[in-house]
Amino acid sequence: MTDADVLEIFTESGALLTGHFVLTSGRHSDTYFEKFHVLRYPPHVAALCKVLAERCAATKPDVVLGPTTLGILLAYEVAKQLGVPAAYGEKGPDGKRMLRRSEHLTAGQRVLVVDDVLTTGGSIRECRELVESIGATLCGVGVVVDRSGGTLDFGAPLAATLSMNVVSYAEDQIPDWLAAIPITRPGSTGKK
Repeated sequence: MTDADVLEIFTESGALLTGHFVLTSGRHSDTYFEKFHVLRYPPHVAALCKVLAERCAATKPDVVLGPTTLGILLAYEVAKQLGVPAAYGEKGPDGKRMLRRSEHLTAGQRVLVVDDVLTTGGSIRECRELVESIGATLCGVGVVVDRSGGTLDFGAPLAATLSMNVVSYAEDQIPDWLAAIPITRPGSTGKK
């Protein structure tokens, strides 16, 4: 599957949006990948996760960890493709990632973290902290869309089904042309 194939899935699903968006990270962008439009179709999930699993197979994970919300779906499907168990990093009362079923990840395991769309890497860093706190090893990171164009470093190999350098701006650096477009606040974290 090529980058063009992945973009076609997002375009056909109505998931590649343009406008003025405040991303989950708090940054502003004129491009948004509405992954919920894509990942509600099981054939798209299977196809994207098959590619992601192939690109992450060399990391030889013992378990695949995904952060809530869509990371859970992706972790399950990538784990299925790789023939290993999945685990799910949920937000705890203190806001940190945790395992509600702690036995699903143990010290010494090699853990592949997968997520949907990478912009700043906040959810992945939270999962890395969880992995390290248990005494496991982050062996790789896989994402459906890497908006950073491969510029982020998590201390482990990064693979994506689509990698693009999509510009985003801090609140105090929004260009005038983007500021002139009404803001849309998509995303699942409810940040205002």
